[in-house]
Amino acid sequence: QVHVVESGGGLVQAGGSLRLSCTVSGLTFDDYAMGWFRQAPGKEREGVSCISWSISYTYYLDSVKGRFTISRDNAKNTLYLQMNSLKPEDTAMYYCLPNLISCSGSGPIIHPNDEYNSWGQGTQVTVFS
Repeated sequence: QVHVVESGGGLVQAGGSLRLSCTVSGLTFDDYAMGWFRQAPGKEREGVSCISWSISYTYYLDSVKGRFTISRDNAKNTLYLQMNSLKPEDTAMYYCLPNLISCSGSGPIIHPNDEYNSWGQGTQVTVFS
């Protein structure tokens, strides 16, 4: 059974930074592309960033390019999202998905059957101006 735990969210003033972490157990970590998603109240979930299993490829949503950096430590089974220059519009629940189908130029590709997607419980990011 895959176990996913996100952490690092919080309340931060606009312009500030947060580093999200996602620790995973129960799967072979470096077999998979991984990604971060977010969902704000009343909005659909969107793919924020993803990284290939080999760390050779990354993708960023246009609105976060230049501000967010995704990374992974395969030895620690941990995925990270460094978020700088935060804006109020970044406010959302952030979720890690450690078993993407792929990370491509169009973003993170998830399995169409959500039973196969190992979502964590999420971590709340709130940015105030």
